[in-house]
Amino acid sequence: MHKLAQVLEGWGGYQTSILHALTPLTDEQLLWRPAPDRRSLGELARHICMGRITWLDRMGAPGMDALAQRVPRWITDDDGTRRVDEESVPCDDATVLADWLTWSWQPVERLLEEWTVDDLFQTYRLAEYVVSRQWTIWRIMSHDLHHGGQMATLLALQGIDAVELRHEGGHVICPPVANPAD
Repeated sequence: MHKLAQVLEGWGGYQTSILHALTPLTDEQLLWRPAPDRRSLGELARHICMGRITWLDRMGAPGMDALAQRVPRWITDDDGTRRVDEESVPCDDATVLADWLTWSWQPVERLLEEWTVDDLFQTYRLAEYVVSRQWTIWRIMSHDLHHGGQMATLLALQGIDAVELRHEGGHVICPPVANPAD
């Protein structure tokens, strides 16, 4: 049986690209906005982490109990679902954001290593919906890609060269070199 890590290879490289783009940023670069009603780089990075944590917690991903306890504040919505209060985590410190990116990636890493394709078909209840693990994992991965793309744009607008995220699209895992005889 194939592990999810084999199927979703490359997602970890994208995580690495986001971290490499984020860690050298100053507080000013993290807080810069292209317009008053748009998120900053720091807010986008925080949103990626907190979105992961919210959805991984709902799904009961491995390693979530300890991570959920790190979250300063949770909100329970009217339908009974809970989510991270993003405002409870600072977005102006690259070191803090890198920690949250790393922590929020650990349960993803575990499920990629521990779960198989068959595990994707398990479901859980979310308010009035029955949601599969597959749906949730796609939700988290597409969320990472969408907001990582926004981060790449904000880096470019500030003239910040983040080669992996901007020029390589976060795809830092190179395929094997072909044998000339093949």
